[in-house]
This record gives sequence, C-alpha cells and structure tokens, in this order.
Amino acid sequence: MNADAAKRYLPWVVATTLFMEQLDSTVVNTAIPAMAASLQVTPLSLKAVVTSYILSLAVSIPISGWMADRFGTRRVFMTAIAIFTIASVLCGLSVNSPMLVAARLMQGFGAAMMMPVGRLTIVRTYPKHELLVAMNFVIIPALIGPLLGPTIGGLIVHWLTWRDIFFINVPVGLVAIFLAHRYMPDYHGDAPRPLDFIGLVLFGTGIALLSWLLEVFGEHKLDVTSASVLLFIACALLAAYVWHAREAPFPLLRLELFRIRTFRVSVLGGFVTRIGVGGLPFLLPLLYQLGLGLPAWQSGLLMMPSAAAAMGMKMISVRVLGRFGYRQVLTVNTLLIGLTISMFAFVHQGTPLYVIVAISLCMGFFNSLQFSSMNSIAYADVDSSNSSMASTMASSMQQLSMSFGLAAGSLVTGWFLGDLPQSNRAALTSALHHAFITLAVLTVLSSFTFWSLRKTDGEAISQAKRPGEESAD
Repeated sequence: MNADAAKRYLPWVVATTLFMEQLDSTVVNTAIPAMAASLQVTPLSLKAVVTSYILSLAVSIPISGWMADRFGTRRVFMTAIAIFTIASVLCGLSVNSPMLVAARLMQGFGAAMMMPVGRLTIVRTYPKHELLVAMNFVIIPALIGPLLGPTIGGLIVHWLTWRDIFFINVPVGLVAIFLAHRYMPDYHGDAPRPLDFIGLVLFGTGIALLSWLLEVFGEHKLDVTSASVLLFIACALLAAYVWHAREAPFPLLRLELFRIRTFRVSVLGGFVTRIGVGGLPFLLPLLYQLGLGLPAWQSGLLMMPSAAAAMGMKMISVRVLGRFGYRQVLTVNTLLIGLTISMFAFVHQGTPLYVIVAISLCMGFFNSLQFSSMNSIAYADVDSSNSSMASTMASSMQQLSMSFGLAAGSLVTGWFLGDLPQSNRAALTSALHHAFITLAVLTVLSSFTFWSLRKTDGEAISQAKRPGEESAD
C-alpha cells in the first residue's frame, strides 16, 4: 500500500476499533445497576467489572510497543481485535461476577494491543504538522461510541437483558478486522529489542497490587496493618522497576523520555487530570439511576449530551490551540473541567433536566479539548525512533490514571456512605456528591502542572507548520 492510501484509510481503521472499545465501555457503565440486581451483588462492588478491564489495559499496554516492533503493526492490531471480540462474547455468556471479571480482563488485554498500536501507526504515518488534524479525525468517529453506548445500553437493559450488550461488538469487530487487513500499514521496529521480562514483572505486579488495594480498601476488606504492608510492597516493586529501568539496556518503559518537557507535562500532568475525570463514567449512572431514580434508558440519554459536545469541540480544537497555544488552553481548560465536575455535586431529585443536560454539555466540551491537547503535545518533541516507546508509555499512564480515578471515586463514595445501605437514596446521593467534589479538587490541582509549559511549546502541531518554516518568535 502506498503512502497516500495509508493516509486516506488509516484514520477509518483506527476509528472503527476506538468506536468498538468506547461503545463497549459506555454500555457497561450504564448497565451496572442491572448487572448488580441480576448477579445479586451491590452496584459499588461491581466496580471490579470496570476496574479489571482498565487494570488489564494498564498492565498489558507496556508490551504493546514491543510486540508492534517485533511482529508488525498489522498483525498485532488484527490479533488484538480478534481477542477483544472473542472476549466480548465470553462476557455475554458469563453467569456470575468472577466469570465476568475474567472475561473483562481478556477484553482489556485485547484493547491494550489495539489503542496504542493504532495511535503508534497514526504517529508514524503523518508528519507532525498533520498530526493534530489526523488524531481529531480519528476521535470524531470514535466518539459515536459514547454517544450511542449509554442509549443502546439503556434500551437493551430495558427490553432485553444486560448480557446482550456485549454481543454488539461482534459485527463491529468483524468489520474492523477486514479494514485492518486491507488498509493497515505494517510497520516494524528498526532494531527489534528483547522483551524486558524483569521490568514487566516488577511494573505489572506493582501496578496490579496498587490498583487492587484501591479497590478493596473502599469495601473495608482489609485491616489497616495489612493494607499498609501491601501498599509498601507495591511501592517497593515500582521503585525497584525505576532502578531496574535506569540500568537495563532495553527497559520495558524508557523513563528518560520524561526528560522531554512536553512529553513529561502531557503524561504526568494528564495523569492527575484523568484521575479526576476517570470516575465520572462509573459514578454518573449511579447518580442518575440510584440517586435520581431514573430508568436505565433515561440515564443513557443523559450521557449523550457530553459525547455530542465532545464531537463538536473536535471541529474547532485545532483553531483554539492555534489561537491560544497549549499552555494557556491546558491551564484554563483544566480549571473549567474541575468546576464542571463540582457542579454534579448539586444535582438532586429536584434538579431540572435541562440543567443536567447543560452541565453534561460543558463536561464533554471541555474534556474533548483537554484530551486533544494532552494527546497531541505528548509527541511534539519526540522523534520517530522513540515514537513506539512514547506511545506505549503515554497509553499506559492514561489507562492507569483512569483506573485510579474510578477507584478513587468509588472509594470516596463508599467512605461517606459508611455502613448505610446503598438502597438509601438520600445517603447514596450525598456520598456521590462528596465524590464529585473530591474529583473536582484533584482536577483543579492538576492545572498547576501545565504552568511549566512554555508559550511556544507545541507550535509545530498547533500552528500546522510545514518543515522549513520559521517561528514568529
């Protein structure tokens, strides 16, 4: 396939898989209360269905870059789609919570190969002055997933059963495999590196243990002493990985990339921002269905404005970044996201629906601009030889932060709920309000990390400059 054909069709290939992944995650969030009732467990306890998927992503993503360099982007991408589709069928056939969690772990492994490899292919195919436009084109079709997911999930749960929500991935997966086989470029690494097994064990075990602690701590399954010991072990494993990565010739994650200012700010600053945002997809359906007493299909409809606004922002984000620059946009927009999250703390049974819709529109609008900015500036100063590693590290940290955000939101909700039953609508609503305030504060604090950006950072992307053009400064 020639370069022009790759540029023409590649965004559609990647967008199809993102559509499938986003559709699946939003459908599942809407169906959590129905799943809990069917499996005879509490809704908050089913956060494992969501966290297991995100945790599997975070642990598995670090090997995606190595696999793409070793076996080629096309083969890895197609295999990942097949794994994700098969796991979706297994989710639909699950008869209890452990089986569902196991299938979601498998789904997460498939998605861990899809997303970073797709992003890596985009980065390698397009020059930097076309990168922001290409990424936005990919994201716009993918946002149809969150747009349709809550509504489709609500309607399926209302008319059929929650098990049927997973089978909608099958036709999308088959289409994605066909498109990848026909149009996906097959990039290999210039010099394939050996897999860092020691680093994978240290990093994967430390991250998995830390995420598991966040999950069970909110349910009071561990005493303080045991939790403290396990927390120390998790931190020690991650510290050991940092030491190992500095000495290893081919580390799993190349930490020296954090010396690049734009990459460091995007990944580390974005990590805290995504913690604040990461809990919303799980907490909002609980607020709408259990707190406000809305049926699943109405809850799904209330999730649509956010996705619709996100699609609208993608149309103008290039001009916004070109006009104001990355530093100003990320600093101000992060504050606006925190303020918007805090507004959900004032939503109660008497709140008019148009107010909830307005808040959701703002949330989608600001989130879309934030993610476009953080995702694109991460590669502003990364050369092509490091693009595979940069994509792996950025994707891994993004998924890890979303997992922490979901766990943090659930933990705060459970903490303020205390021993009161989740069927107590007033108590649950109050606990959810405290969770939204906590996530909002975290998001506002993350805005300070973007002050270290320089005014001209990312201009090669935001100004769509061609090679040879001089800066105005």
